[in-house]
Amino acid sequence: MRTNRILLFSLMLFAFSFFVEGKTFLVSIGVSDYSHYPYRVMSLRLPIRDAKTVADIYTINRTKKRDNGSIDYVLLLDSLATKDRIIRAMNKVYRQAQEDDIVVFFFSGHGYNGGFCVYDGDVEYSDIRKAMSKSKSKNKMIFADACRSGGLRGERYTSSLSNDSTGKKANVMLLLSSRTNENSAERTDMKNGFFTEYLKKGLGGNADVNRDRMITAKELFDFVSKGVAEISYGKQHPVMWGNFDDNMPVMKW
Repeated sequence: MRTNRILLFSLMLFAFSFFVEGKTFLVSIGVSDYSHYPYRVMSLRLPIRDAKTVADIYTINRTKKRDNGSIDYVLLLDSLATKDRIIRAMNKVYRQAQEDDIVVFFFSGHGYNGGFCVYDGDVEYSDIRKAMSKSKSKNKMIFADACRSGGLRGERYTSSLSNDSTGKKANVMLLLSSRTNENSAERTDMKNGFFTEYLKKGLGGNADVNRDRMITAKELFDFVSKGVAEISYGKQHPVMWGNFDDNMPVMKW
């Protein structure tokens, strides 16, 4: 009888550990077609695959041993990735997040020093921060596979929120594919860009150095930055920036 009680109690604790885990709230954007962009820019090959890959990473990892309700996400590709739709999706998804949940924004496509080039215009970093600030989550992150995305670190693009109590609450971690003066590369023999390829491997478990089934912000950056620098022969260097703890959980796998 005592053995049965211990077993029952252990099973209850096991089930409860899954129940209390935070959810992930993801908005994943991929823009390859720039035929409707206000300015003349070249269309790209891999951003749609990149955005789908990131959505798959979170949905597959979250549903293998958990219920489907552990992630809430929106995937917007090409013509659906308009500025209005993206902002509405972020506002709708992120405001549902609670303190221990994980909030993620992923973008693949063209970028500039202060934001991202979407299907019909630009989404600025301040747009993303404002949307994220509406959630209670303390684990918020932006992943960007875009040329010169390191420019998002510039004071020029964050100072406007310095006196805004709503903006201050955002506490966002940025993991960006390249420095301000660098392009984000891809190869014809690869299914994803350099950055997304190593983001995929890192979130899939390769970045979990101490094997505790939890990938932290620092573990992910160390893995991605080393891999991208190597595969690009030192021509592309991911950067990390923001107000966050090195041990902030990025993925429980």
